[in-house]
Amino acid sequence: MAGIRVESVSKRFRLYAKDRPYTLQEMLVRGFRKLRVQEEFWALQDVSLEVAAGEMVGVIGRNGAGKSSLLRLVGGIGQPERGRIVVDGRLGALIDLGAGFHPELTGRENVYMNGVISGLTRRQVSEILDEIVAFAELEEFIDSPVRTYSSGMQLRLAFAVAVHVQPEVLLVDEVLAVGDLGFQRKCLDRIHELRSQGAAILFVTHDLVQVEQICNRVVWLNKGRVAAWGPAEEVVSAYRRSMAGSRKGAATAQCSVQYGAVPVLRHNVNRFGTLEVELQDVRLSDGSGMPLDVLPSGRALLVETKWCATQPAGPLILSVGVHSEDGLLLCEVHRPMNKLPGLQGEMKVQFDRLDLAEGTYFVDVGAYAADWSTTYDYHWHVHRLVVGGPAGPSEGKGPLRPPFHWDVTATSA
Repeated sequence: MAGIRVESVSKRFRLYAKDRPYTLQEMLVRGFRKLRVQEEFWALQDVSLEVAAGEMVGVIGRNGAGKSSLLRLVGGIGQPERGRIVVDGRLGALIDLGAGFHPELTGRENVYMNGVISGLTRRQVSEILDEIVAFAELEEFIDSPVRTYSSGMQLRLAFAVAVHVQPEVLLVDEVLAVGDLGFQRKCLDRIHELRSQGAAILFVTHDLVQVEQICNRVVWLNKGRVAAWGPAEEVVSAYRRSMAGSRKGAATAQCSVQYGAVPVLRHNVNRFGTLEVELQDVRLSDGSGMPLDVLPSGRALLVETKWCATQPAGPLILSVGVHSEDGLLLCEVHRPMNKLPGLQGEMKVQFDRLDLAEGTYFVDVGAYAADWSTTYDYHWHVHRLVVGGPAGPSEGKGPLRPPFHWDVTATSA
């Protein structure tokens, strides 16, 4: 039977000095002591879990919790210092976008190469080639070098190969949270189909709603250790409670750091899309345009961004949303446009009143094709918003703090 077993796995990384020499000449000039390990970092410590055939297990946790490190080890990228990992069945993995693709080979040649690496014969790859190309929607480009592909095209081809090599074990990183919305739905349908056929699936994501909907069980990682492991609804609820409890202290501690530096955008990490339309210089301010350190609950929020297009863009949708720190969408507004008025410009949207509980949130901005079929640019969990003490009553639970008042009267003595 196909499946995954992770037994008491620990993974260590060695951290060296920033000015570590990389050539023999640098070693002779600076000295060999710079090669010494400065620190050891344990990305995973004593992690155990199992994924049975026909089961989907989600992996959740904050950034840096060890989710991707776990997925890489299960996928055979590196070895643990302690413990063991057993993978029974043919493996399909979508861990790093474009990983395993040779940029100078055509899409067709890369399909054959990855299929053979996965254990199929050339004849078997030939039998499923048309299905892979059709699923990836790359009929016109399959004989072009992969280096000419956009990130979205590489994503579609990588996923199509991973799910068509008859995987009995499938590893999926949070890359499904981005890109073409229509393609996302098709990917999820295919994942459900594989699970119904008996595949064991390990799924890393920040989308807690999606985890509750599609996963049987969930493992919550915290600083490399298993914080909880069990039914999806129970573990996600515990994770949400933990996140809510940490927000109050995090808001004060993090605001000076986050707003004192310009957020770093990294493609296919926290920025996704074709970049045919780019969103740049995103600014958060109060209703008067003053820069923010902390936004008092109940006040106006102004979101400004510049945009730049490589060529005149047709009908499109601009989007601004507010997410909680654990990925829950709290609100999102859209602006359909027949076309952009030029190749460069500015966009502003003001939330006249943002009634949020004290804590840390993210403002995500995006530009999409009018039918949502293509993501041009999407900033995910980049622009941090710290909400301070409420302007009005603060009693209550949950992320929203709408204005309210109590009216209690006696109906009898």
